[in-house]
Amino acid sequence: MLNQGQSLKHLNTFALPVYATQVISVNSVSALIATWNEARIIDQAILLLGEGSNVLFIEDFSGILLLNRIKGISYTEDNSAWYLHVGAGENWHYLVCYTLQHCINGLENLALIPGCVGAAPIQNIGAYGVELQNVCQYIDLLDLNNGTSQRLMVEDCKFGYRDSIFKHSYKESFVIIAVGIKLIKAWIPTLSHSDLNQLDPSTITAKEIFNKVCAIRRRKIPDPTITGNAGSFFKNPIVSRKKVMEILKKYPKAPYYIQPNHCIKLAAGWLIENCALKGYRVGGAAVHQQQAAVLVNINNAVSQDILNLARHVYKQVATKFAIYLEPEVNFIAANGKINPSECVK
Repeated sequence: MLNQGQSLKHLNTFALPVYATQVISVNSVSALIATWNEARIIDQAILLLGEGSNVLFIEDFSGILLLNRIKGISYTEDNSAWYLHVGAGENWHYLVCYTLQHCINGLENLALIPGCVGAAPIQNIGAYGVELQNVCQYIDLLDLNNGTSQRLMVEDCKFGYRDSIFKHSYKESFVIIAVGIKLIKAWIPTLSHSDLNQLDPSTITAKEIFNKVCAIRRRKIPDPTITGNAGSFFKNPIVSRKKVMEILKKYPKAPYYIQPNHCIKLAAGWLIENCALKGYRVGGAAVHQQQAAVLVNINNAVSQDILNLARHVYKQVATKFAIYLEPEVNFIAANGKINPSECVK
């Protein structure tokens, strides 16, 4: 625990009692660069954060937490599409609501995903059959070391399942400052997900899909303002057809989703649930009773509670199914991000 510092309990959706040396909120590119340079001069660790919706602080952060609050939504259109330019500090769900209020369809499946717009490309957020890569046009990226910016078109972002080039090829000095989104006017509803495929594509509206998705998410995933959590803690594993056939022999009703590359995605929540882990508790942390892929802070959990629970879940699934779950959540240590997979093994 830091002797001095600022509480991050309201800046991480797990609501963990962790601290940073200093927290600074910035709303412009110039302020980002100035704060970054000041931290370098005093040799202080620095971490860029949005709304803390996809992070696990495993200990106090010994440095400056820099909150990206660059905002603004604008759009243009032509005969075929709408083109949105969105500041990285905008709330993602607010953006979805904004588009629908302006009769712009295409983001409705991504309703109620927590976090900022700037975090969306890093994880390639997705839900109910739609991923960011399906609607992204470009990403504006700032190099804080020299103050220059560049625009990466969608094909350069190397988007994959909960993955992107931003996780691998860019150091901490690079920050997303804006996201460009292209939404086609010839709207076709995406109803491929099992929770939506009973809807009639000939009559359904984007607003109705939005309402359906919101209702499902509110039912399945706890509100982090009430029960601390970071959404799905583990990624849905991508496995071979052979592995799926092994599981289906014993569990014929196991859910699976065929991917474009012919690999198959399994449901992490189903795997965890079938290890009888719903409600399993370590200290103040537990596996959620309704959605087993979600770990929750149910009673003043500390970082070690969440970490020990994640390790237990990982080991149980590995033992029973020989499948090795990978955390979707970013892990933050005293000096910055660390490899989450190494922490849960």
